[in-house]
Amino acid sequence: MTESEGVRLQKVLANAGVASRRVAEQMIVEGRVRVDGVVVTELGTRIDPETAIVDVDGTAIQLDQSKRYVMLNKPTGVVSSMKDERGRPDLRRFTEEWEERLYNVGRLDAETSGLLVLTNDGELAHVLAHPSFGVTKVYIAKVDGRVTPQTIAKLTRGVELEDGPIAADKARLLDASGSTSLVELTLHSGRNRIVRRMMAEVGHPVLELVRRQFGPLHLGTLPVGRARELTKVERGALLTLSRQATGAGPEGDQEAR
Repeated sequence: MTESEGVRLQKVLANAGVASRRVAEQMIVEGRVRVDGVVVTELGTRIDPETAIVDVDGTAIQLDQSKRYVMLNKPTGVVSSMKDERGRPDLRRFTEEWEERLYNVGRLDAETSGLLVLTNDGELAHVLAHPSFGVTKVYIAKVDGRVTPQTIAKLTRGVELEDGPIAADKARLLDASGSTSLVELTLHSGRNRIVRRMMAEVGHPVLELVRRQFGPLHLGTLPVGRARELTKVERGALLTLSRQATGAGPEGDQEAR
């Protein structure tokens, strides 16, 4: 790319919604902007928005505006599929307002509610869904019986399931005041029905299960059955995570190990 080609960096940042051109220029001069891992302070710098990897203050910037990132609070009774062969309620009704063809990242059981990411970004979806990248998910489980601190310790030490041992990254007892308990589990495993199987193994079958967090994303106050586009901050957090995991970002090689 010659110097006369490409787009001025401050214009690229403004088009991406980072800031006005004037503020973007100030960010560049202050050394807060990196292109392909290198700090750029020259205001005349031109880049190719289709190939350049840009971050501001260490957070990745989405330059490709064709990519769509949506958070859904999936209700129970809905299968994690864009088209269910058995005619059960699927995810299509939640994607109708977006023109892009969106796909779910990973799955939640039909009887599990909570945070599901829908996107047309295949690379990001792979990083989020594949357990080798260690993206954590946080679940709140309402379980049968009164869970003890010893049981919580057992979940983090590990339990033996039919497809091999598994340990929670974190486990926390939120409530055990009655005949049921609330347990918070943090896992990066992608194994099928893993929370339900772990809790059954320690003698506390799951009655209700919600995924509250997926990587840097939090369900927050999003109502059940509603979908919304990710905010600029949320998109940046996801893209930063993806680039680090795949080695595309400046910290990538270190993070991917």
